[in-house]
Amino acid sequence: MAEQYPTIKLANSEIIHHAGYDETINSPFVPVIKVAAGTRLVFISGVTGAPVYHDHPHDPAVFDSMPTDIAGQVRIAFEHLDQALEAAGCTKSDVVSLTRFFTNVGEDQDTVNRHQAEWFEGHIPTSASVEVVRLATDPRLRLEIGVIAVAGE
Repeated sequence: MAEQYPTIKLANSEIIHHAGYDETINSPFVPVIKVAAGTRLVFISGVTGAPVYHDHPHDPAVFDSMPTDIAGQVRIAFEHLDQALEAAGCTKSDVVSLTRFFTNVGEDQDTVNRHQAEWFEGHIPTSASVEVVRLATDPRLRLEIGVIAVAGE
């Protein structure tokens, strides 16, 4: 019989650990979240420190008031996530996956990880981080976060 590793039940899903799990390791992600039957998936478009609603093609002047530092951009990005989750009838604990796009992961990841840990208040979703040359909205942006959440019936 396979060795059992801890699972943590959430409202609409459960966190699953597998071989190699060590509860003493501080990690900003978990390896697996299994979604419960009878739920609805919520896909949130990538959010940044720029206004969520803006014209296309982009007018660079629209983005002149956004912060250029990562601390300011991550704060606003997570405020946008709050708005999107609330509009979808979800909470932070309903987030099962984040995809984070950095323009400089070496400089910005620690700041983002700290803010993310505070924002989630103990909940840890699955996560992937990618470094890109630039983000599509504005070249001054340093971070974009896409999210999948699970809402109950």
